[in-house]
Amino acid sequence: MTGRTLSLYISKRFLKSILALFLFAAVLILLFDVLELVRRGGDREGFSLLRIAAISALRVPLLLEQVIPFAVLFGSIWAFVTLSRSLELVVARAAGISVWQFTAPALLTGLFIGIAAVIGYNPGAVYLQQKSDEVAEGLFSVEQTYLLEGSGEVWLRQNGTDGESVLHARHTSGQGATLNGVTIFSFDRQGQFSERIEARRAVLAEGMWRLTDAVVYAVDTDPQHYGNYSVSTFLTPTEVKESIGSPESISFWSLPRFIELSQRAGLPAYRYSLQYQTLLAKPLLLVAMIVIAAAVSLRVSRFGGIGRLIVWGIVAGFVLYAVSEVSKDLGGAGIVPTTVAAWAPGVFGVLMGFTILLNQEDG
Repeated sequence: MTGRTLSLYISKRFLKSILALFLFAAVLILLFDVLELVRRGGDREGFSLLRIAAISALRVPLLLEQVIPFAVLFGSIWAFVTLSRSLELVVARAAGISVWQFTAPALLTGLFIGIAAVIGYNPGAVYLQQKSDEVAEGLFSVEQTYLLEGSGEVWLRQNGTDGESVLHARHTSGQGATLNGVTIFSFDRQGQFSERIEARRAVLAEGMWRLTDAVVYAVDTDPQHYGNYSVSTFLTPTEVKESIGSPESISFWSLPRFIELSQRAGLPAYRYSLQYQTLLAKPLLLVAMIVIAAAVSLRVSRFGGIGRLIVWGIVAGFVLYAVSEVSKDLGGAGIVPTTVAAWAPGVFGVLMGFTILLNQEDG
């Protein structure tokens, strides 16, 4: 009973510390995001503070997904140092409880947070991001949509009943189904250039792109303006998402289907496979953050030097995060297997942290 009570107490302390830092980061990001959106869209038609707040509140959760490892790291350091300063860890050691026994509840807490972040938080954040795009519809100009979209410029070659065309867009939304700042170079069935089309927006429909506010520059005629214009395409919504959709805009539960569809179509699935493996490896990465926090914090109660040790812990956490980003870049380019790129940072962090703990406690 004593062991169970102590484990629950330590788990609650860590969970509260991590959630407190996560909510603090959420408030800061939301505040700055609202201020930036107000600055960008304050003079736009349809602007209202309530609408801006709704847009920001709906899109911030996806931005916060990158903050979770740091919240776990700093929250764990805070919890360990608090327990050390209050002499609770000293009493636990005096009662014969080893470092591995009172660290285990913290590791289980990190594992629980990681699993919840993958199977629950990620799909919810992706869904809210899509709702944010709907709420922001028509408020920002093409040049300002980068504030709301997760993907940048794209090029796409396609074919249709009228011939081939090359499509360029400044920004995408709706997982690639909606394009902003569109330029299309169209060719006839013989492969000869026929026209260039500039449009404010393009939305994928059945067998065509529906263009809004389009200007058509044909070879032998003057430019013509059209409120609505269409360009044929054989692309399906799934193929567009596979080609230009951002992997971060697809929920954890939908990624296996996109990977399978890409492989069947003969398209590289590195980005989607990497995103899927990265999400699967997130619990291990959070455990690594807690192990690193323990390695730099547990020694405080006996040897002092809290400032220096915490700084080293923060540096170690940022280095681990930087390594994970480099690994993601290598995996996304197909240079290394996506499984290795996604899981290596977590494995490295856990091994490094346990090595330091073993040297400190049992060495």
